[in-house]
Amino acid sequence: MSPFTLRKIRLSRINAQASGISIVGGAGNEPRRQPSDRIDMSEGQEALLERIPALQQLEGHALELLQRSAVPVTLPPGAKAFEIGMPCGNYLMVASGRVRVQQLSETGREIVLYRLAGGESCVLTTACLLAHEDYAAEAIAETEVTALAVPRACFDALLAESPRFRDFVFSAYASRLTDLLLLVEEVAFGHVDARLAERLLDLSDASGALTLTHQDLAVELGTAREVISRQLKEFERHGYVRRERGRIEIVDAPALREIAAKT
Repeated sequence: MSPFTLRKIRLSRINAQASGISIVGGAGNEPRRQPSDRIDMSEGQEALLERIPALQQLEGHALELLQRSAVPVTLPPGAKAFEIGMPCGNYLMVASGRVRVQQLSETGREIVLYRLAGGESCVLTTACLLAHEDYAAEAIAETEVTALAVPRACFDALLAESPRFRDFVFSAYASRLTDLLLLVEEVAFGHVDARLAERLLDLSDASGALTLTHQDLAVELGTAREVISRQLKEFERHGYVRRERGRIEIVDAPALREIAAKT
């Protein structure tokens, strides 16, 4: 079986007839293969399925089809699950870890569309499979990720034969579509200070710190780095945050929450 993607390596090459392989690698590195027992469901794969609760509710025949066809996938931090222009041949379900899905413009500007965590599926993948289109965005593993790649033939069969799988797919699709509509509203009509304050609060750790650059935050909000730099400087002037190289510390969280409430 051809491996899961790292940069130019295509997920679409994985199919139901391929043997199970878990791919581990990093940006700029060749992936290395690790054998896995896909057909008879090894203990590792059973644990993987258990991390996606919706799959435990599938009808018996649907679960059996999934067991025969799904391919376990491992991605290290920084690896790409897919990229713009890549053919879509598999339905992706994350078992553990976190994946960032982002859009790039022709001018190089980026914006984070959404993130995937354990138990969630990628709705962009759903849209591409249903429309038979290539990916229009990219997905990057922010942590080590384990996932299941379900080949198109299996995905189509499950949609046709399993009401529970169908409910899982389209419920996730509808929920994420609502989130994306809210994102469009924020970008088009929201105040940068309010959006930045909200994102700083969301992304900070328990101590109120973020290890992010100004460019990272610009990508999060879909704006220019210079805009973020000016706004952070203003926050610092008011004593809301403290800036260091590659790090931001929240000093006055209540003040940021008040600003974020403007959204």
